Amino acid sequence: MTQPVAIVTGASRGIGAFVADALQGAGYAVERGSRSTAPVTDRAAVEGWVADVVARHGRIDLLVNNAGVIDSEVPLQESDPDEWWATVEVNVLGPYLLTRTVLPHMLSAGNGRVINLNSGAGVRPGAVASAYNVSKTALARITGSTHLAGKGRGVFAFDLAPGVVRTDMTQSMLAHRGRTEWTDPGDVTALVLALASGDLDAWSGRMVRAGSDSAESLMARQQGAGGVGEHDRTIGLVPWGADDPLA
Repeated sequence: MTQPVAIVTGASRGIGAFVADALQGAGYAVERGSRSTAPVTDRAAVEGWVADVVARHGRIDLLVNNAGVIDSEVPLQESDPDEWWATVEVNVLGPYLLTRTVLPHMLSAGNGRVINLNSGAGVRPGAVASAYNVSKTALARITGSTHLAGKGRGVFAFDLAPGVVRTDMTQSMLAHRGRTEWTDPGDVTALVLALASGDLDAWSGRMVRAGSDSAESLMARQQGAGGVGEHDRTIGLVPWGADDPLA
């Protein structure tokens, strides 16, 4: 069998490095992205990198959009507009460009999975670091659109919230100062491998969370009597009741 190929962005350190190592250990040929490989916000660099990967391997089975940054932990009115927008560019434009470039190859092959490293911040507004929350909500919409683009065509997309893994970024954040409990990186990589395997394709277009979910718990849910509901683990409008005209 031809060796499966994975692209992992932001793979030089932190969660990206953990994920890339785990995929390599599972038998994937892993292409590790970094600022020096291909800045995720540079369209030409992204397209050139992906073309090179396809030329060398002939396929892309998995894309893990992990590269991301956070803005300063200040209220919106105190934020720096340039930093705010740069955060959105890395966290939204980056995954969009990678997905847009990789997706045609997956659709042509009739097989592929995209895993976007999201966050619980994506399902709520933020009192501080608002660009990060905005970007992660937007990322979930990219995931949903990728899911719809691949529906019935063998391509699936997932949001994976990694919890709070001890990394350079999380240790520098005021929100985590003094934290003593961290998500085990092994919980993150186990979910990545499970999602990549195809066993959890029922969760395509949805969010799963390391440390709360496991491959076993998600499998049990999708195989249970209720299965996976239409709106389970998706972001949408919560109506005030059945008489809400927006319901």
